[in-house]
Amino acid sequence: MKSALIELHYLPSLEYFCALQDYSSIQLEKHEYFVKQSYRNRCYINTAQGIELLTVPLTNKHGKIAIGDVKIDYRIKWQNNHWRTIESAYRKAPFFEYYSDDLKKIIYAGHIFLFDLNLALLSFCLKSISLQPQLSASVAYKKNPETTFDDLRSLIQAKIPYSERSIYKSVPYYQVFGNHFADNLSLIDLLFCEGPRSGSLILASWNKG
Repeated sequence: MKSALIELHYLPSLEYFCALQDYSSIQLEKHEYFVKQSYRNRCYINTAQGIELLTVPLTNKHGKIAIGDVKIDYRIKWQNNHWRTIESAYRKAPFFEYYSDDLKKIIYAGHIFLFDLNLALLSFCLKSISLQPQLSASVAYKKNPETTFDDLRSLIQAKIPYSERSIYKSVPYYQVFGNHFADNLSLIDLLFCEGPRSGSLILASWNKG
């Protein structure tokens, strides 16, 4: 059984799921310090206006705070904004109706902590692509985790293009908008457009090296 240690992302990218392909056990880092301008609270989707960034607002992201303690800011109507943008972008996609109800329930569930929201979304995504690793949360921060874990924390960084890593390779699939394929978006772009084929397309996109 191969195990990995990785941080949670908000509606993760295709690259994130490629990174998880080889593991039957995933430990999610709950005690790292929150990293600003990272995928921990943001993702990219494809809209009629082009690639759009969705960001979950946070109340206490300043200073050194453990990711498990980071709270979502509901003074900003981010749920309505995110869902309207997602629905506008994908309502004509072939599999939107198949996945949309479950996704909407998670977004509107009112999670207090970002970690809990991201965990619910990760579970939804994994189930949707028929990937079933054992999930657990870390109990303390360890700079050097046990050798039984592959440390994937901060491997996927928003400020570094995926082309500089060897995890994901672009495999085009049907998309609702654009004359040119937009690669490595949030998994929901693939789910809404390709449905049950999404898992096999993730496998095809996995750069096994």
